[in-house]
Order: sequence, then structure tokens, then C-alpha cells
Amino acid sequence: MNDLAPLLTPEGRALLDEVRDTDPARELAVATRLRREHPAELVSAALGQARLRQRAAVKFGAEDAGRMFFTPNGVEQSTRASVAVYRARRMAELGITSVADLCCGIGGDAIALARAGIRVLAVDRDPQTAAAARANADALGLADLVEVREADVTDVDTAGFDAVFVDPARRGGRGRIFDPEAYSPPLSWAVSAARTAPHAALKIAPGIPHEAVPEDAEAEWISDGGDVKEAVLWFGTAPGAVRATLLPGPRTLLSRGLPDPDVRPPGRYLYEPDGAVIRAHLVAEVADRVGGGLLDATIAYVTADALHPTPYATAYEITDHLPFNLKKLKALLRERGVGTLTVKKRGSAVEPEELRKKVKPQGPHAATVFLTRVAGAPAMLIGHPA
Repeated sequence: MNDLAPLLTPEGRALLDEVRDTDPARELAVATRLRREHPAELVSAALGQARLRQRAAVKFGAEDAGRMFFTPNGVEQSTRASVAVYRARRMAELGITSVADLCCGIGGDAIALARAGIRVLAVDRDPQTAAAARANADALGLADLVEVREADVTDVDTAGFDAVFVDPARRGGRGRIFDPEAYSPPLSWAVSAARTAPHAALKIAPGIPHEAVPEDAEAEWISDGGDVKEAVLWFGTAPGAVRATLLPGPRTLLSRGLPDPDVRPPGRYLYEPDGAVIRAHLVAEVADRVGGGLLDATIAYVTADALHPTPYATAYEITDHLPFNLKKLKALLRERGVGTLTVKKRGSAVEPEELRKKVKPQGPHAATVFLTRVAGAPAMLIGHPA
């Protein structure tokens, strides 16, 4: 699909409605039938768009995705709706009424901002992507709040906007880009643009080194359903603050600058911090909340003697602690009748599938095994969710 324009015509929209729920296995038969009445290129474009909408439903929900227009990169790189809604709500709470959305993609963030009552200038230099963003604002009834401009973001004057939002491209021809200065535009440019507005938010990869965070920025790591989605640098909020935000919720854990927890022997409970908590370097805050310590100084597993439920970590009750030994693990699992085995690992080179093949779990019961280190020594901890 190289041009959205034909899909925006009455014929194109009718065809999109007709192929909406097409099973991929039946695409060839459907295409053959439809090409008797419609141009072949239009049929291919409609079926391609239907596939993209089906993929996008995971991020945007079936109702919105079924009305929106996508590019392949747009589906892959756009912000999950739940994350965009959270960020837009936070901007609205800051009193922001207008945002320059630079590198807007297919408009996922612009949509969330507009739905929060914020006026948006959405900018992208790719013609097809900008066309998709414009079509999406129109399809969702937000065209009055969203102006889409096809331009290089470095040429856009953001004066007069309450905030700047920048989502640099972090993928290249060889996949993900890990160097922030290789983003498009580079992080240094995005930071400079952020400092020209009263408020700003820069979406970045969650793996950004903490030392790369500017001193005048607040750093926030966001997870959704336990999966780390992104990091955001906020300007004009709380310089130097570090937070982990978990969705749904939201639930936010703020850094208190605690020292690293002590290493201690395994207790009755093991806590696995949420990925956003780990990325934000807030494991110490979790350990403090549950009265625990670390199994190993280099591994983000917290152990404690008592159960203290917290949204920032998943708790497991530990029944067995053994030095790493596959034969002993296999014997223990056979004795317990464990057929459903969840394998988690930190600090271990053993792959979960490799372990399952070797221990061959069988039986009616379930268990979780943690492959990790305890005070530097390879170990296995067996238990179940608390």
C-alpha cells in the first residue's frame, strides 16, 4: 500500500468495510472475487489495510483500529493507546492546552492528546505517515483539534505551544537503534527543542543509560501489563526525579534515593520487581517496602521473610532452595508431581526451554523455578505465586 488516497474515496471506504474481518487464509479467494468489480490495486490496498487494522487492534483496541489507517511502520512503532492516554492525562493535569507533537507517526499520541482536550500540531516528514495521521484525526472526529503538517520537525517553530512532545525514530534499516544520538532526530536535538517550551516530554527507549538523562529532566519508565513499553524524559516538572509507572492504574513509584539493599539468605518469599521498576533502578524502594534484601548484589530479585503485597513486584512463596543441579531438580519435580513448570531466570545462562526438555515435568501440579545466583553461587529456588 503506497497511497492512502484511493482508500479514502467512497469506493475505497466501502471496500474496507467489506474486507474488515477477512480471514488471512481466505485472502486469495476474497481478492479474486473482488477484483471482478474493483481495480486490482485498490483491492490489494484494502486487504493490506485490513491486515494492519487487525494487527493494530492489540495497541488501539478493535473499535478505534477498525476505523483508523495504518502503515506497516506505523503499527510497529506507534505508542500503545493505554500509554498515550496516560501521558495525555498527565499533560492535561499540568495545565497544558496545546502541544507540538514532533515525529507524530500515524497519530497515536495526537489522538490521545486531542481526546484529553489538548490542541495538537502533529508533524511528520514522511508523506504517507502524515497522510495516515490526518486520516486518523478525521476518522475519529478529532480534526478540529489536530492539525497535521508534513514537514521536517527541525524546521517547525514551536513558539506559542504549552508543550513539545518528541518521539524520535528509534529503528533503522538494521533494526532497533540503541545510541540516542543515532535517533532521528538525535536525542540532543530533542532535548534542545524540549528546553524551548514551558513543558516537554521526550519518548525514548527504556534501555537508555541513566547517565544520559539530562540533569534538568525527570525520567519515567512505563510498563503496561508488566511489559516495559518506554521511557519518557519530562521537562518543566520535577528535575532529577525518577519514577516507575505501572499501567493499568496508573501506579507510580518515586525514587527516594535509597542505597542498594543488603544481600541476605533466601527467605520464605521472593519478589520479582516489575520491569519498569528495574529499569528505573528502584529495586531498593521495593525492598524497603517489603522489608527484604537481595539474593545477590547484581540481580534484581528481592527476598523477605514475610508477605507484603505490593503492586510493584510479584510475590512468590519459596518452598525449596538448592544449588544448581538439574538431576536434583528433576527428582524434586517428579516427587512433587509437577507437570506445569514456569521457568524464570536472572543471572543464569540456562535457557528455559532447554531446562524443560531435560527435566521433563509430568504430573497434575504446577511450580515456578527461579534460576539465579544466591550470594554469587548458581542456585535454584522453587515455589509458586503467593
